[in-house]
Amino acid sequence: MDAFQSTSEVPDQPAAAVGYAGVLRELLPIALWREDADGRIVEWSLAAQDLLGHRPEDILGRPGTAVLVPETNHGLADQLTRRVQAGETVVGTLPVRHRDGHRITMEMWIVPAADPQGRTGAMLIAVETSEVLRMRDSLAALQSLFTQSPIGLATLGPDLRFLRVNDALARMNGVSAADHLGKRLTEVVPGVNAAALEATMQQVLDRGTAVLDVRRTGRTPADPGREHTWSCSYAPLLDGSGRALGLIASLIDITEGQQAQIEAERARRRFAVLAEAGTRIGTTLDLRQTAEEITQVLVPQLADSADVQLLEAVLAPDDSAASHRGLLRRLAAVFPDPDAPTARLLPGQTFRIPAGTVYEQVIAAGRPMNLYRADIPALISDPRAEPLRAYLSTLGSARLIPLMARGTVLGAVTVTRLAEREPFDEQDCILVDEVVARAALNIDNARMYTNQRRAALTLQRSLSNSDLPLVTGLELTGRYLPASAHDVGGDWYDVIQLPGGRTGLVIGDVMGHGIHAAAVMGQLRTAVRTLARHGVPPGRLLRSLDAVVADLGEDEMATCVYAVHDPASGGCVIARAGHPPPAVATARGTVTFLDGPPGTPLGTGGREFRTERLQLAPGSLLVLYTDGLIEARDRDLDQGMAELGRVLRDPAQPLETLCDGILSRLLPPAPQDDVALLLARTTPRRPGRA
Repeated sequence: MDAFQSTSEVPDQPAAAVGYAGVLRELLPIALWREDADGRIVEWSLAAQDLLGHRPEDILGRPGTAVLVPETNHGLADQLTRRVQAGETVVGTLPVRHRDGHRITMEMWIVPAADPQGRTGAMLIAVETSEVLRMRDSLAALQSLFTQSPIGLATLGPDLRFLRVNDALARMNGVSAADHLGKRLTEVVPGVNAAALEATMQQVLDRGTAVLDVRRTGRTPADPGREHTWSCSYAPLLDGSGRALGLIASLIDITEGQQAQIEAERARRRFAVLAEAGTRIGTTLDLRQTAEEITQVLVPQLADSADVQLLEAVLAPDDSAASHRGLLRRLAAVFPDPDAPTARLLPGQTFRIPAGTVYEQVIAAGRPMNLYRADIPALISDPRAEPLRAYLSTLGSARLIPLMARGTVLGAVTVTRLAEREPFDEQDCILVDEVVARAALNIDNARMYTNQRRAALTLQRSLSNSDLPLVTGLELTGRYLPASAHDVGGDWYDVIQLPGGRTGLVIGDVMGHGIHAAAVMGQLRTAVRTLARHGVPPGRLLRSLDAVVADLGEDEMATCVYAVHDPASGGCVIARAGHPPPAVATARGTVTFLDGPPGTPLGTGGREFRTERLQLAPGSLLVLYTDGLIEARDRDLDQGMAELGRVLRDPAQPLETLCDGILSRLLPPAPQDDVALLLARTTPRRPGRA
């Protein structure tokens, strides 16, 4: 089935199009742009700029397909263009390329529209799919709340007339939900103190603050022979700009006694705590801050203390040391008395889980556990922790909850209540467990981000390779620049000292980005060094390297250049495997790009990698680079090579200066690909040498 579906006609625009669009834009940012009959963008909205990153002055006049559609979807885009120009309207999903290169999946509505010359172009209306899903989930949550909640719920407009009523409230009032709509409370149930309640609701609208637990008393058609009492709460309903849209009312029948009122208050509190957990936990991808946010939600609303601990093996998954097994690290802790012995339980501390303890049981089984007064000493099994036992004697209940995300136990959260507070009951446990379960996903996201970021930064530092060796006959410098601080790739360069005073120069590019590409690069780099130091010549070295890449998997591919320089003769032997040609600049500024056999990329089964020999006179400059230097969105490889040649016409300047100049001249402010660059300039040969 096509990713896009046709509609027979374009729906009529709403009567108040400007106002309607304004409300909708607050809820769901909508990108609008127009393309002429040639597919060039002629109008570009500010919302499109916000969502896709392109400023109008940078994108107007450019072909929409080339700029916005990933190459793999160009065929589909051309097909859709023909359908729209034939008069169809198509609706569906298509990945759109952001200005920084990442893809955004968008729900799109493409309609025929006349361009400035009166030809058939297209109007494109797009929203980010993730935002559509978020809105869908929000609406589903609201629908679930209205349909499943035992609490009477209603929304009222600024005129205090009912806009929506759930079945629970309709049953309380003995009036169908439909018969509420458009009416005021005094019209629906005049047999209660409706006028006073409307005055309270007006106060909520005027002041913009909620009013809780206002009592409604009287008789309704639901039970006309008996007087009931309800607890009513009203809160303003605001849009994103703080403008009052009306209010929301919740009602609970507390006729049966004080216990019903207590349960209602707890129900409201549970909703509030879960809502707070959703907004307060996971505001960043910092692991420790996320753990602290968990404790802030749990204490003091649900518990008097909270202790968040993660397994050390989860925090350091790449460290297989046995010492990490069974070790917990405290990320955050809050206790009621800062002067108590618990003040010594600080974030960052680690402790080993004693065998047979409640901690081991909870983490091993992945199930929570309650401890009450007589069981609480089991929290401490170390006889040296006697001061903490005195603190434990003040507790009335505790609960240990495993932190589980994606089927994996990450650690545990311990919450306690003091003896003077009611112990955790079934409803408390459900609420605490729900908060911890939601938090576990945020913890896992933060953990994965932290590990990926640490790995990316470590690889970035290792790839910088600023300390090149001192070799005979060459002056060297190089650079490695990742596309971003957290998304390194497989570009690399290296300089290898070989027997006989020769020097091996290598530069390569593993296809793809991320940790996997960098790991493959590391294997290739090691293989090149090993083969080079055994004196394997360039052509044979690339054949061996091709076999290495093939062994890594059928989807792996890389390009590479390997050159061997002999200072005694001034000669250089070079072999390429699908890599851009090196540049050579003479001392007089003549620049050429080597036109020898390009070879095939590594991993494609190439059987022959032919070599090219050249003489490098003193002062000559050999430039090795990856395609990220010369290729960009607005520039093909030939244009990039021509620009590089212009920069190299002054090769006599210091290498560091020249290297910086190349990068600043050829790279855009936000490069889309990694770049590796290696410069080697021949020095005058010593007297007496050939």
